[in-house]
Amino acid sequence: MKFELDAVYVEAAMSASALARRVIAALPGAVPVYTVADGRIAARADRGAADSFAAGKRRMVIMRRRTRFLMGCPAASNEFACCGYLVMELASNCPMDCGYCFLQEFVADNPGFQVYANYADAFAELDRLRATAARPLRVGTGELADSLAFDSLTGISRDLVDYFARRDDLTLELKTKTDEIGNLLAIDPRGRTLVSWTLSPERVFRSSERRTAAPAARIAAARRVLEAGYRVGFHLDPIIAYDGAGRDYADLLDQLFSAIAAARIDFFSLGGLRMTPGLRAAARRRFPRDPLLAGEEVLAPDGRYRAFAPLRMRLYAALNERIARERSATKVYLCMESAGMFRRALGEAAPAPAALGARLARGS
Repeated sequence: MKFELDAVYVEAAMSASALARRVIAALPGAVPVYTVADGRIAARADRGAADSFAAGKRRMVIMRRRTRFLMGCPAASNEFACCGYLVMELASNCPMDCGYCFLQEFVADNPGFQVYANYADAFAELDRLRATAARPLRVGTGELADSLAFDSLTGISRDLVDYFARRDDLTLELKTKTDEIGNLLAIDPRGRTLVSWTLSPERVFRSSERRTAAPAARIAAARRVLEAGYRVGFHLDPIIAYDGAGRDYADLLDQLFSAIAAARIDFFSLGGLRMTPGLRAAARRRFPRDPLLAGEEVLAPDGRYRAFAPLRMRLYAALNERIARERSATKVYLCMESAGMFRRALGEAAPAPAALGARLARGS
């Protein structure tokens, strides 16, 4: 097990579930397991802890999800040029601890690492959605939790890849900052699963991405799953506009392309660091010595602190130009940026969300 746990809490109604049995069987013997009546209570913040958010990450709660699993990407908005992404929420929070992570604000009141034992219900939701969908769908699990962290315990990826392998109108995206790919290498995805990595330069990794795999390890893992029949994509997000960032991100792309040809990469998404005032305060409180969280961002019209728009545009344009030099058809798009920024930075109009979503689902 790559991430440490202080305890596992199992909701009584889920104690006989396949997920609970798998996790308990794989746990190190020193990790205690408790049965609780309601996992929502076990996931609540421990207000007596010095850092309740960090403490929550070390507490796994196996429970039943009481609401639907599928929803539109929470980043979707009329303000932004969106990618038509559909989110499947199978877990909440993450054992890694990136200084810029929005979960510090989003799940501050219930930071226990929740994993939903009734995740097979999500497949029934997908089947109902497929019956009415007018286009191929790209479905991701990495919005509120890393898709592969703790996969050595939960084994959820095996069921996900198997389900999507048998449905030509769906693409699964597993988004991660780990190199925990052991379960994936044992399954044939039949081209229906895409594994994507958030990539950052070494400086960002060392300063802000605690307990994640090193950038070189993420690239090596991507190459291995590509060779095993998976598709791959990369998120350069958040791009942090520090002095020398342009050089560092270009060097990162050089490192990537030396390992994986651009023609074999499905997409790149680019997004700048953005923080609500609440997230910015939480991040700076928890990581006061992280210099990358002390930039001079401006409060943008969407209510988030961002790097000055012309600086963001120059970084996006430079990275897009570097990718274009590989002369491949790899799609590049922006995350949580306006259609105007998309046009100025990438030199083309932002596609409609449905059209971009269908293209990313098809891989063409």
